Amino acid sequence: MVDTANTETPQKPARRRVPYWDNIRFACIVLVVAGHGIQRLTYDSDWALTVYLAIYAFHMPAFAVVSGYFSKSEPPGRRQMSRVITDIILPYIIFESVWTLVQFAVEGSGNLNPTQPSWTLWFLLALGIFRLILPYLALFRFPVLWAVLISVGVGYLDNVDSTFSLSRTLGILPFFVIGWRLRTTPLADAWLSADRRMIVGVRAAAVGFLALAVWVFWSGIDLWRMIDLRYWFFYDDSYKGLGEDQWWAGGVRLGLIVIALLLVAAFFSLVPRRQTFFTTFGQYTMYAYLLHSFVLYPLRETGILRDEATTRIWLVAMLIGSFLLAMALSSRPVRRVFRPLIEPKPRWLFTDDPDRRRGESRTDPTGSRREPSRPRADGARGSADDRSRERG
Repeated sequence: MVDTANTETPQKPARRRVPYWDNIRFACIVLVVAGHGIQRLTYDSDWALTVYLAIYAFHMPAFAVVSGYFSKSEPPGRRQMSRVITDIILPYIIFESVWTLVQFAVEGSGNLNPTQPSWTLWFLLALGIFRLILPYLALFRFPVLWAVLISVGVGYLDNVDSTFSLSRTLGILPFFVIGWRLRTTPLADAWLSADRRMIVGVRAAAVGFLALAVWVFWSGIDLWRMIDLRYWFFYDDSYKGLGEDQWWAGGVRLGLIVIALLLVAAFFSLVPRRQTFFTTFGQYTMYAYLLHSFVLYPLRETGILRDEATTRIWLVAMLIGSFLLAMALSSRPVRRVFRPLIEPKPRWLFTDDPDRRRGESRTDPTGSRREPSRPRADGARGSADDRSRERG
């Protein structure tokens, strides 16, 4: 007779949270803040424009890759659908209304038009659209190819514009889909388990490639300024709107997509894989994303960034300040104050309460699972849903 009294059903071990992805998210938000911070300097400084072009060549594609990596292609359930409302639509409406009030107070004019997202809010709509179309794209063979064709093809359509940020969303769609497909490959796991020799070699190549990109931007700065290269990196205007309505204009966007992917890969390889002092902040990048524009707005409007004599000083100051600002806006005190605006949980809005947990959500708007805010009182490890792990 077999004694089964102490027999326990084996449980699937919890997946350990990978700090590498939080580090990437934080690095990406620093680039976003830095790009917006130095934008006014680019009119008077070739150095600032060089840094600006180097950032804009890949920083939003990088964010889209990370967002895709933590997205699901299955049809959304009730809870996932409600999270689109609470994580994307409500914050979008709230901050669009706030921006209208700010512009009215500062500039004397403000027009609440939800179809035209203000400044940084376009990416919220992009996340929502990505979630809507991914289950359909996943039905096709070669979804990355289809996403690239959509991105290149939409540039030929003048009637697809910034309304609901549709043109920009479709423009960076390939990066989101590539991030989603990356989840199904062993590439990320291979990088995280690579030995020191491989890491050093890859990072040396990445530094060389990034340095080459900066040199190209610097050496051709007059040309890039003349043709307004920066606007190509927005993936927003049609080719005709960019002044290039020739048949081969789509090839330029295709080339920029390839360059952006190479820069993203180089950038990702330089991000620390281990736990760092800024890893936790990477779980709350949406706070920095939505709030930093209100900090930078007064600097942009006062005109102090347009003093040619101090542009280099301001360039260094803004780059350092962007790192500090991203940390500050992702900190616990800021999250506590602005959580009702960025992570609203209106029970009254739904027929039932699909997200019963109060306070910070277990996942951020990109779909990445966060660390629990505090350990369980009974000291237990909890269920699989309570454990600290990344969600695919």
